[in-house]
Amino acid sequence: MSADRREDPTERQRGGSHAPRGRPAAAGRGAAVGMSRRGGHRARVTRDGLQPGRRGVGGRPAAALTALVAVLLLAGCGATGSPRADASPRGGIESGSGVTGTVTVLAAASLTESFDAIAAKLERAHPGLTVEVSYGSSATLVQQVNQGAPADVVALAGEAAAKPLDPARVRSSDTFASNSLEIAVPPSNPGHVTSLTDLSGLDLKVVLCEVTVPCGKAAAATLAKATVEPHVVSREIDVKATLAKVSLGEADAAIVYHSDVVAAKGAVSGIPIPAELNTTLDYPIIRLDDEAATRVFVHAVLSPQGRATLTSLGFGPP
Repeated sequence: MSADRREDPTERQRGGSHAPRGRPAAAGRGAAVGMSRRGGHRARVTRDGLQPGRRGVGGRPAAALTALVAVLLLAGCGATGSPRADASPRGGIESGSGVTGTVTVLAAASLTESFDAIAAKLERAHPGLTVEVSYGSSATLVQQVNQGAPADVVALAGEAAAKPLDPARVRSSDTFASNSLEIAVPPSNPGHVTSLTDLSGLDLKVVLCEVTVPCGKAAAATLAKATVEPHVVSREIDVKATLAKVSLGEADAAIVYHSDVVAAKGAVSGIPIPAELNTTLDYPIIRLDDEAATRVFVHAVLSPQGRATLTSLGFGPP
């Protein structure tokens, strides 16, 4: 799908966000939803130059030599110039760019495993770069960004979730993945669930996401298409909390994203939902500033390597 698309339903966050890459997320106005920016510095590209008072070739003042170097650089680089903080990064995850600093990312809970993997690869490829990711409900993340929480990037579950985002904060938006729903059951499937219709059984314990978050809205749309009224015993703040009820044996079934079933690695079993009844969400990644580190992270997600990681964890193409 094309760039500048926005997102759909949202995800969740209970009491805090899931932040497996380091520290638990912090809520509240003006506070980052997750990990704080280390050292308070922002990413930048630096270059050493001659120090004032030093003399260069042939005893010329450093200022004159500096001017000569500048002319040569302009002649050699043409309109593109030398590396700048707002220059678009080239290459994929594996190519270093000399960018250093910290990029703070807020991401929907369903992206936990994929963004953890992409961030780890990016940090290995760029030793001076730190990626700090906090996970939560898409609706909560948008609210926190609007309230001034420090963030460089926000990635959401569904374009609808991005609609309340303050347009003044947005520098770019790209759709980078898609996701669809699936029924998750314990590996032994004690409720003998085989389809959406089975979720209406009164002896079945069904868990869904809250109706205000993307996974809950998507589930409601799918159940409406199937004309099924599930026997819901609990609604959770985000998709990871919903899935946990099943993996811990506290529920017989839940409607979650396909990517979450894949990421569970056998802790749950997935029951496909027919395409004509399913609901698909397109995921946008939104850049909130023009820092070099921010651009490098967004590019990594959109790169072939980033998309391969997303595909391996159950996401569909944009």
